Amino acid sequence: MSSLCIKTNNDDILNYLQNEFSDFNMLNVFFSCNEFKSYKNIIIHYKGIDTELFYNKIATILSYVVIDYFEPDIVKNILFSNYFYFDTTELSKIFNICTENLCEDEDFSLQNRQLFLFDAFYDYISTHHSIVLSGFINFRLSDYRNLIGDLVDFSVNEFIIEREYLEFVALLKLYINSQPKSNSIVHVVCLDSDTFLLDENLNTIPLDKNSLNAKYLSDVSFSHNDYVLNTLLNILPNKIYLHIISLSNLEFTNTLQLVFEGRIEVCTDCNICNLYKKLSIKQKK
Repeated sequence: MSSLCIKTNNDDILNYLQNEFSDFNMLNVFFSCNEFKSYKNIIIHYKGIDTELFYNKIATILSYVVIDYFEPDIVKNILFSNYFYFDTTELSKIFNICTENLCEDEDFSLQNRQLFLFDAFYDYISTHHSIVLSGFINFRLSDYRNLIGDLVDFSVNEFIIEREYLEFVALLKLYINSQPKSNSIVHVVCLDSDTFLLDENLNTIPLDKNSLNAKYLSDVSFSHNDYVLNTLLNILPNKIYLHIISLSNLEFTNTLQLVFEGRIEVCTDCNICNLYKKLSIKQKK
C-alpha cells in the first residue's frame, strides 16, 4: 500500500485537495482529513499496483495548488526582495506586468511552470510518506523559483523600457508644445520596408540626417525611422497625415501618434494610400 500525508493549515487548500481527491478517478484510493497539534492533515492511501500513476496524479494536483494558491505571493516576495528600491506604485505596475507575462509569455507558460513543480513533487512524494506543504514550497522548489525569478527580472526590464519610452514621448511633446507651429502639411507614408515624407504638393521631403540638428538621439547610430522623426521635429508641421500602407512598422507609427498628438491624422484609404498600395503590390510581384 502507498500512503501520503499532506500537512497544511490553509482551509482553502484543504477544501481544494478534498474535492480533487473525491474526483481522483482511480480504484483503491481512500483519503481522510484529521487535525493534529500543528497541522491539519489529509492522508491518502492507495491499495492498487500502479503506484507510478498514483504519484503522477498527486504531483499534478499539488503542482496546481502552488500555481493557484501560492504563486502570486512567490512573485511578490521575489519582486519586493530584489527590487525594493522601486516605490509602491512602481512595484504594483511591475507585478501587473509579471501577471500578464505569466499568461502570455511562452517561456513562463503554465505548462513550463507546472512541469517544474510536477518534477519536484513527484521526486519527493515517491520517496517520502509525509509532506509539509508550506515548508516544501519554501525550501524545495529551487528550479521553479529560479523560473519565477527570471520572470520578475524580465518584467522589470519591460517596465524600465516602457517608463523610458513614456519619458521620451513626454520630452518630445514638451518640446513640440514649446515651439511655434509652422503652416506646413506633411504626409508620412509607411510602407513595408520604408517610411518617407511628402509635402502638401506630394513632393518628397529629404530627410535631415545632420545629427547636429537632431532633437532626439536614440543611439550612437541613427535608424531610418530616427531620421524621419527628427525631420518632423525640425519641420514641426501644423498637420500630419499618416498613411499606413503596411502594419510592419506599427511601433513607429504608434510613437508618431503619441508624439504629435492633436496634429496627426491616420489614413488608410485615400488616394495616396491607394496609390502606394498598388505600387507595393506591383513590387512584390
